[in-house]
Amino acid sequence: MDPELLAQTAGITVVGLMATDAWQRTRDGVVALWRRARPVQADEIGTALEETREEILAARHEGDSECAEDLERDWRRRLRRLLAADPSIAQDLEEVLAEARASLPEDERPSIPAVQMHAHASGNARVYQAGRDQHIVER
Repeated sequence: MDPELLAQTAGITVVGLMATDAWQRTRDGVVALWRRARPVQADEIGTALEETREEILAARHEGDSECAEDLERDWRRRLRRLLAADPSIAQDLEEVLAEARASLPEDERPSIPAVQMHAHASGNARVYQAGRDQHIVER
């Protein structure tokens, strides 16, 4: 999976799993990945995950979806930097999150966002769509 897309879905999934019974498994897996890629930051990340969990639980209790989106953006950014530091952990990150989601009953699993692109062209128009980098050379 593209690192940018993985960071996006992982950020949403990590925050989504914070309010479930799979939280401890998720936390331990994410901290282990950090310990592998950036060992100096692992304890700090563990603390940040716990603090974020408290925030997301409070936000959900209050119905504050904007706070949840902010927390997801924060974790997307952190995970993007982690993947940039060590791209080899991408598959491990996917596995940690898939295992945590699978440990929950189907109706309690946080959804994974889907990417959808739509385009309509008419006449002599051209449509170029990409999930990330795109290089077009026309002659």
